[in-house]
Amino acid sequence: MKKNIPNFITLLNLTYGLVALYFVFNQEWEKAFLFLFLGIFFDFIDGFVARKLQVSSDMGLQLDSLADMVTSGVVPTFVLFFMIQNSLGLDKSFDFTSLQSFLPAISFAVAMGSAWRLAVFNTDERQAHDFVGLPTPANALFIASLPLVMQQTDVEWIKNILSNPWVLSAIALISAYLLNMNLKLFSLKFKDFSWSYNKEKYILLLISVVLLIALKIIAVPLIIFIYILMSFIKDKTSKN
Repeated sequence: MKKNIPNFITLLNLTYGLVALYFVFNQEWEKAFLFLFLGIFFDFIDGFVARKLQVSSDMGLQLDSLADMVTSGVVPTFVLFFMIQNSLGLDKSFDFTSLQSFLPAISFAVAMGSAWRLAVFNTDERQAHDFVGLPTPANALFIASLPLVMQQTDVEWIKNILSNPWVLSAIALISAYLLNMNLKLFSLKFKDFSWSYNKEKYILLLISVVLLIALKIIAVPLIIFIYILMSFIKDKTSKN
């Protein structure tokens, strides 16, 4: 029974991801983001629980990636899909008869990039302690925050950018690249709570709390950018 506790937590990740997907299809963006966040929360703690209970397994690793593919791969894909569709004024029907109606399909690059990233993660020994490429949960939170940013901001140029189908299509392609870029990013998962091992995580957490209090949901894309920037600085500093 004990060995399946982390796997049950992983299945909670999958379950909340499916609920988030339901709300994405109904374009209830706040609920979709909430359940995506809950899914990612359980994704963060399943490995920690497995290590504490000393029941880590290859099966748990594979199950984790399968759950991530739904929560952090499929959910953000359809967030962008419907955002592009809305920006073009299209209805929910989907065909390939014109470039305009085909454009939302560019969002599928997010799912493909996520699948590739997760498969590489499971076979790449370099990622035992750090990540190479943007983690799928960070990418999912970034994308899922975009419709909320558009709803809540009063800044007109931000609204214009996030309602431009070409910009949204570019975001899909760029995110697929970032997921698989050859850049080492520090892991966001805690193996213990020591300062020496987790100082970057604690600094990012503090910055995130301050930004979320000040900017609310608008802070999410900024936090992801800061995470990439901090990882880039750490990687370059460690090589010197």
